[in-house]
Amino acid sequence: MSLEKEKTELDQKRAPIHEALEKFRQMRVVPFDVPGHKRGRGNPELTAFLGQQCVGVDVNSMKPLDNLCHPVSVIREAEKLAAEAFGAAHAFLMVGGTTSSVQSMVLTACKRGDKIILPRNVHRSVINALVLCGAHPVYVNPEVDPNLGISLGMKKEEVAKAIAENPDAVAILVNNPTYYGICSDLKTIVDMAHENNMLCLADEAHGTHFYFGENLPISAMAAGADMSSVSMHKSGGSLTQSSFLLAGPNVHEGYIRQIINLTQTTSGSYLLMSSLDISRRNLALRGKKIFEKVSEIAEYARSEINAIGGYYAFGKELINGDSVFDFDHTKLSVHTLDIGLAGIEVYDTLRDDYDIQIEFGDLGNILAYLSIGDRIQEVERLVSALAEIRRRYQRDKTGMLSQEYIVPQVVASPQDAFYAEKEESLPIMETEGRVCSEFVMCYPPGIPIVAPGERITKEILTYIKYAKEKGCNMTGPEDPEIEWLNVLK
Repeated sequence: MSLEKEKTELDQKRAPIHEALEKFRQMRVVPFDVPGHKRGRGNPELTAFLGQQCVGVDVNSMKPLDNLCHPVSVIREAEKLAAEAFGAAHAFLMVGGTTSSVQSMVLTACKRGDKIILPRNVHRSVINALVLCGAHPVYVNPEVDPNLGISLGMKKEEVAKAIAENPDAVAILVNNPTYYGICSDLKTIVDMAHENNMLCLADEAHGTHFYFGENLPISAMAAGADMSSVSMHKSGGSLTQSSFLLAGPNVHEGYIRQIINLTQTTSGSYLLMSSLDISRRNLALRGKKIFEKVSEIAEYARSEINAIGGYYAFGKELINGDSVFDFDHTKLSVHTLDIGLAGIEVYDTLRDDYDIQIEFGDLGNILAYLSIGDRIQEVERLVSALAEIRRRYQRDKTGMLSQEYIVPQVVASPQDAFYAEKEESLPIMETEGRVCSEFVMCYPPGIPIVAPGERITKEILTYIKYAKEKGCNMTGPEDPEIEWLNVLK
């Protein structure tokens, strides 16, 4: 390949999938393929809702538009551009959300019987991947901030201890950052993994902006991690359900593709893929300026919320060099318990009374997600609403729970527990001491309170009961009312 051709391929001003779709639109091809709506003609109500511009490019894979399962032209070019923009050796377009990206990452690194070192406060997609592949988790239990009730990062000494006790582990997985913006010492953990012949994987569902902004925590690829899952649709601006899987030079590109193709659709959405393509271009060209603005808005919001009194919008002051090695200051995480309200109560009140939808609320905190589309006037509306909620609803916090993390008692692997022969479901309050065979979690953030293979304790049952009473959105078990749980015989 000539240098000139390579230069053209890696021009970050290009968006090859978008360009191919625009060219295809102009060709006026007669469709005798899927999807059946035939560019919207067959479903006028859908076309009226989404618009002709949208349904007209909701098309199937074909030679001019490449194929996501085996890309050789425009999708391949888009992946190369993404890899360069993110500083990775390889990049893969993912249309099953970062859940699919995380699962592909874990399935690439692990097979049945392997051990993987990871924090327990991972997204359910990580443990789902262990259910699928049969790997065994070695949990590094994070510290919990006693005032905020949130999980912190992985302490280096705890990672070293896990490595020493499990030298046969094949990988270490790190959250970069957590939902609340907490970052572990990723570079040191990467080095520890590589010194012990382990891969280092990063769940960067909430860290897209690390690759493009300044004065932000280090990104996984810059830290030398082997694979990373990046939720482009969160802080990167692409359509919901679109994501990137990034890889370094030490993981075989072809094998990763094979793993992805085990679970990802063969009918990749060109709406999602083109949104990744266009959004990558936007961040590559303007990301530094964009996230400088996001950082400014976040710091302004933090100072204004803290000036209200009662709330605590926490930030870089939490950094301690280990369990909080760094902090993502674009995360507007706010502790609410000091006004006598659980985070989920503030979350519900903001939506129901003020028409403000924030990302989530748990037992003690809320998260307002700031990204490329936010403006200062919306932040001022949020600050005003929080001030009024404090004035109207503040009460004594006595008796309120704040603990967000419960150390698990692991009895069986997630796969063995999930597929094991189960006893008939038991009333949830009668399951203490039994081993759970399904998930229970608040979503968001999607971190399991109890996962398959873990013993159900009184503390877990108290937490679940309290979270339900406060109105948390509980998911996971077969029983949608979370009144019954499946347990092992």
